[in-house]
Amino acid sequence: MPVLLRHTAQALVAVWLTLSALFLLSRSVTDPAAFIQSTLSANTRLDARIDQAALTQQLLRRYGLSAPLFYTSWQPAAGWRWHGTGNQYHQWLGQLLAGNLGISYRQGAPVRGLLGEALRYTLPLTLLATTGSVGLAIGMATSLGYRPRARRLVLLALHGIQSFPLFLVAVGLLLLLANPDTLAWFPAFGLGLEPESGNWGQRAGELLYHLALPVLSLVIVSLPGLVIQLDGAIQQEMTRAYVATARAKGASRRRTMRGHVLRNALLPTIALLTDLLPNLVAGSVVVEVLFALPGMGRLLAEAAATQDYPLLLGAVGLVAVVRLVAQWLTDVAYQLTDPRIRL
Repeated sequence: MPVLLRHTAQALVAVWLTLSALFLLSRSVTDPAAFIQSTLSANTRLDARIDQAALTQQLLRRYGLSAPLFYTSWQPAAGWRWHGTGNQYHQWLGQLLAGNLGISYRQGAPVRGLLGEALRYTLPLTLLATTGSVGLAIGMATSLGYRPRARRLVLLALHGIQSFPLFLVAVGLLLLLANPDTLAWFPAFGLGLEPESGNWGQRAGELLYHLALPVLSLVIVSLPGLVIQLDGAIQQEMTRAYVATARAKGASRRRTMRGHVLRNALLPTIALLTDLLPNLVAGSVVVEVLFALPGMGRLLAEAAATQDYPLLLGAVGLVAVVRLVAQWLTDVAYQLTDPRIRL
């Protein structure tokens, strides 16, 4: 437990440094006043009689952009100048520790609420893809353990699939399974959810139906690496003496594989879980934009396109937290798989 706490503390420090660097870079490369003025000028719904300069100053004070950026600043005439705690970084860090991620520039709503709304759709997508990838990888690797001819063909196909980018896989599934000219088995975009349509079971079924192709895209991209790694570990474990001993005592192939070989082979594969969850969250950006899903990936892409920095920081921080959780789950999985391991 102390080792897990130390790892968690180190990961939290890394998350803080990453978010701090992103905050300072995003605020320093763009002039806040010029950005707000250009946004107001592009908004055709504003009355031309409104004093945009006064409105710009009001918005700067509202978003906390009128204060200095950091505790110190360099001025050519006066040199280094100390601003105390009345700076943007100090205010942002205090709000972050209090759970306040700021206000979205584009939507004028709290970032935490926007991310929470988007996670309602991203979490089912990511969890289904994670569960499907891990389950299929274990099933395929164990079934191929005693089938050398099928194993070579499947591994050759997986090596080929591993070179395909996620965008290409998703587009291929769209053209093949959501195209009236080929097979229109699945919807091409959206979730099709109506607030009052049917009971809970019908809404859950409709959600799974619309998420089928996005989940399948993520599974196809992440599955080859898991199967190849696990298959290599299984083949190495099958040369151990304990496998021959178990077979000599009358244990079946299935029992030997699931009761002895698989548990030891999972140890080097568990490390892939550290990258699996963050990679799936990052892949959801591509999938949600391509399939027009109202999730965090689409929200992040829109925030990047409109320079909505508070929303960008909140989304990047959430991805960093996902990586932290993945590392913690990996440590716990090591302990559960082999209690003899001490981190």
